[in-house]
Amino acid sequence: MDVHLDANSDTGDLPTDVFRKHGHELIDWIAAYLDDPTRYPVLSQVRPGDTIAALPTSAPAQSEEMTDILADFERVIMPGITHWNNPSFFAYFAISASIPGILGELLAAALDTNAMLWKSSPSATELEMVVLDWLRQALGLKAGWFGVINDTASISTMLALVAARERADLGVRENGLSGRDDVPVLRVYCSEHAHSSVDKGAITVGFGHENVVHIPVDEEFRMRPEALAAAIAEDRKHGFLPVAVVATIGTTSTTSIDPVPAIADICEREGVWLHVDGAYGGSAGIVPELRHYLDGADRADSMVVNPHKWLFTPVDCSVLWVKDRALLKRAFSLVPEYLVTAESGEVVDLMDYGVQLGRRFRSLKLWMVMRSFGTEGLASRIREHVRLAQEFAKWVEAEAGWEIMAPHPFSLVCFRYAPAGMAEEQRNVLNQKILDGVNATGDAFLSHTKLGGRFVLRLAIGNIRTEEKHVGRVWQVLKETAVRIVA
Repeated sequence: MDVHLDANSDTGDLPTDVFRKHGHELIDWIAAYLDDPTRYPVLSQVRPGDTIAALPTSAPAQSEEMTDILADFERVIMPGITHWNNPSFFAYFAISASIPGILGELLAAALDTNAMLWKSSPSATELEMVVLDWLRQALGLKAGWFGVINDTASISTMLALVAARERADLGVRENGLSGRDDVPVLRVYCSEHAHSSVDKGAITVGFGHENVVHIPVDEEFRMRPEALAAAIAEDRKHGFLPVAVVATIGTTSTTSIDPVPAIADICEREGVWLHVDGAYGGSAGIVPELRHYLDGADRADSMVVNPHKWLFTPVDCSVLWVKDRALLKRAFSLVPEYLVTAESGEVVDLMDYGVQLGRRFRSLKLWMVMRSFGTEGLASRIREHVRLAQEFAKWVEAEAGWEIMAPHPFSLVCFRYAPAGMAEEQRNVLNQKILDGVNATGDAFLSHTKLGGRFVLRLAIGNIRTEEKHVGRVWQVLKETAVRIVA
């Protein structure tokens, strides 16, 4: 079948003059979107299958005009978008892409660099090394860490677990785990509020889900060090091998902060790898008065922080730091002949420090964000988010029938509506209905968790464009929705 090529191009790609035309249109569209994302409902209002039904069942055989493609983007795709860049997005961990980060993504896409080897783009490798050291310093971490950028904390944590397994010197890299009777049961420990990526990582690298030990928490939802020590001692009595502990700075449900110094004491005494999950809360270290929340992190063997969560860098950008760079390389490095270069062994080849060979130029957008805002500008935005969360918590505490359900050190507040005289199960149902009612308005998007069997609402502030008026508006909608449902 003949393929239609544009008259101005012998490659089949769009001519650059057409790119300029539509590129300018898209920049204008993005600018208008960021100026007023509230013109769309925060949570998509489509039903399952709506987007599929609106799309052709197979790809076009002939080229289509970009004007038509962009029109379909607005007509078909946009209705099915939940707007994480909306200042009233308060669900999960609210995130946002800043303009410098968006421009960085644009440049990275245009360069289309694969940063697998130093030679495949020296700047991509060396910029990553430099910008991650900038970030280390900005968070107040000591020298001696080696960092790499992955897509998400799920992968960063999984790589840390592999490094921990490698340090146990069990020959798993060479001989695997299956069919062996010379390898004991391997155990990983985390709090019962740790992120599910710890469990998924343990499943993926062969520890097995049953060997993830969830340690009980205290009244502030923090891992109990004495319970951790007891669990390790009990496992050793049964011949199990404790391999890694994951401590969290800012858990997903409540942003609780595990007592990292006490956990580090146990890990050092027991010879167990300590990984610190600071995917969300780690970014708070850039604010001098919040830096104490990272106490003990420098004693860990590895740590993850996600700039795409609270440093306004577009998804995806997850930083994994390790103390022992050689160990991480030993766990993953595999160099076939076609990837050997004259510089091999003398430079950092990023492919040696993880599973993937292909690596996007993620450091470019982080570099542009850090330069554009400066560390003080980033700290200022995080500080304001924390202030807004504390202000919201005061409103909740002052309102009859509403209550705070967990400490709120950062920019997330857990709360619920709990009218007097109502049974707990009824309160759970009521708060589920409040959540659904608020999200259905399109004015805001919240999520929930369960604490002690209680259905709890979560309001997470993290969007760079969120102001007090947006927080005030969702509070008003929450109260109105609760009154309407009870009535």
